Amino acid sequence: MCSRARGHAWKLDGEALMSVMLKGSVRQGRLILDIDVAVGDEIVAISGVNGIGKTTFLRVLAGLLPLDTGTLQVNGNVLDDVNNQIFVPAHLRNVGMVFQDNVLLPFLSALDNVAYPLMATGIGRQQAQQLAIDAMGQHGIGHLAQMKPTQLSGGQQQRVALVRALINKPQMVLLDEPLSALDVDARREVRSWLRDQLKSLPGTKFVVTHDLVDIAELCDREIAFMQPPSQSHSQLLGNETQTTIVR
Repeated sequence: MCSRARGHAWKLDGEALMSVMLKGSVRQGRLILDIDVAVGDEIVAISGVNGIGKTTFLRVLAGLLPLDTGTLQVNGNVLDDVNNQIFVPAHLRNVGMVFQDNVLLPFLSALDNVAYPLMATGIGRQQAQQLAIDAMGQHGIGHLAQMKPTQLSGGQQQRVALVRALINKPQMVLLDEPLSALDVDARREVRSWLRDQLKSLPGTKFVVTHDLVDIAELCDREIAFMQPPSQSHSQLLGNETQTTIVR
């Protein structure tokens, strides 16, 4: 549990806008994630073997997991600073997230799924639904508004989930293998659509993926998560610590 002070982000004068700067470490069980990255207004692929810390990295950015050491700045705002006891929780970070599956609330229509984040900020239902209708129309999925998730294809569900993630104009977007649950044809179609949506949104976008085509066609560059050479060729057992270096 994080015991640091929680609240709004601190602004640093002179820091570059539309950027993510993370330098620090976090421990989860046997995993120690040691990170030093600076990313601008771009789409960045996060790659690496299973269990190396990719999702842990997204959780740190989202505010679901505090750093153990170091600092995180997004667009010039300090969101996590261990030494100065600053930690901005997830609901105050304005981050859009999309996961691999189970992303929509099954008892709500596509429209109400998209409107839900707006209502969570205090916007009335009628206004939230109108904003959601407008957003779905702009993203080419207005015809899906009244359908339930069970009536949508996998590709359609991912489109709805992405529009929901983007509707609050997030300062950062985190996608955890958003296309891996789709078949080949749907993945190709949604990949092209997703690229257009992310390119139109200012800020940093991270995409966790194992797919080389995703990296080549969807992302501007790649950050590969790696273990130190001393660990990369050995099997870690028992209580032995696994360290992942991100540079």
